[in-house]
Amino acid sequence: MTQGTAMGDLPHFESRGASSGPDDGPWHEGMTRYHWFVLAVAALGWLFDCLDQQLFNLARKPAMETLLSAAGTAADPKDVSFYGGLATCIFMAGWATGGLIFGVVGDRLGRAKTMMITIVIYSICTGLSALSRGFWDFAFYRFITGLGVGGEFAVGVALVAEVMPERARTHALGLLQALSAVGNFGAGAIGLALAEMLLRAESTKLAGWEPWRWKFVIGALPALLALVIRAGLKEPEKWQEMKRQAATTGVPLGGYGALFADPRWRKNALLGMLLACSGVIGLWGIGVFSTDLVRSVFTVTFKAEGLSGPELEARLQRWQAIAMMMTQVGAFVSMMLAARICQRFGRRTFFAAALLSALVATAFVFRFLDDPSDIWWMLPIMGFCQLSLFAGYAIYFPELFPTRLRSTGTSFCYNVGRFVAASGPFLLGYLTSAVFAGITSPAWMAQPMRPAGIAMCAAFLLGLAVLPFLPETKGRPLPE
Repeated sequence: MTQGTAMGDLPHFESRGASSGPDDGPWHEGMTRYHWFVLAVAALGWLFDCLDQQLFNLARKPAMETLLSAAGTAADPKDVSFYGGLATCIFMAGWATGGLIFGVVGDRLGRAKTMMITIVIYSICTGLSALSRGFWDFAFYRFITGLGVGGEFAVGVALVAEVMPERARTHALGLLQALSAVGNFGAGAIGLALAEMLLRAESTKLAGWEPWRWKFVIGALPALLALVIRAGLKEPEKWQEMKRQAATTGVPLGGYGALFADPRWRKNALLGMLLACSGVIGLWGIGVFSTDLVRSVFTVTFKAEGLSGPELEARLQRWQAIAMMMTQVGAFVSMMLAARICQRFGRRTFFAAALLSALVATAFVFRFLDDPSDIWWMLPIMGFCQLSLFAGYAIYFPELFPTRLRSTGTSFCYNVGRFVAASGPFLLGYLTSAVFAGITSPAWMAQPMRPAGIAMCAAFLLGLAVLPFLPETKGRPLPE
């Protein structure tokens, strides 16, 4: 069955054959209903993927406080910080492993089939996380969830890159990544709703379960998207054509041996991986812990106001959720702008500006965030600067590799860096619980999360160091 029969009455148009319209027309001119369907499905897959990630970030600390406590004894705050970082490392290791595995699967089995498999994996195991009884079964579920999360991104962007008309590709990929902010924002909204329910219940549980467990239950729902993918989404014709050629010529589809056999693709893969490392460490080693910073800062503030018990916990969860939502407001704006900047000024110029601004904005937030009012402007700025990088990755990485290696190469760039980046949360936890713990002067360093976060901002310099050696792909067709 071809793309033309994928949705019944929807006519078939291959991206190369669709009319692109005049050069000065809108980017989406010439896109068919099937193009929009592909973009919508890929965007929803990544949106729900990001929802899962951010639900985990919101649930991480309260989950550790529950799972590490014993017989009515509260968990040690240092253990909560250490094991929270370790859980994030394990999740990211699963993410990287899944990305490497499913990147090759996406080239060999197909983009649509692989996307369906990864969505089912991360949805089911997110739901299982709600049933955790201790740290290690929780960590196991998060590792398997990471396998699905890591695999979804590369096949999604490869699918969109290969189906879209040439003039629409950059903007469509930027839009796909921008909509991830909607998933992240949705996680914050879910956290806020649960916090409000907790506040009204005047209890630490909802229907007998801690709110963090309910977050994971909600995170299981995206599995339903797999049914839509199975019913209507077909493999790109570029991939189908490449598969037919591979059957007759013996040229392999996917695989890391093939990726590294050619000096051009090997160079792009290694440098792209280092570029991704910078942003991934910056986000997962520093940025996502801004909600923990909010919790740490506001615990002191609210206790000084006399709050304690369930009311204190509900207030903290409320502000954590608001902090996440404000970060995503800025992220959505910047990712919508990323495609225009890449298209006008080039990919390398975009990355240079994004990396520098992310370094400055992240360090500023960790140093100066001190009051609930700061959340409304500091975190949107940090989200704007930090997450714009990921729109750049979605646009840039598929442009570095040919069709037969696109999913493999994109996964390598985006996910091998996660093995390195997985050390980021652990390092932040170590800096927080050991290196900067106990420092009382100056006053801002009495909260060790602040100096630890600032020190970690050096990760953004890695991207700047490798950027001059990467190719500029502005205005060039996908390599074949």
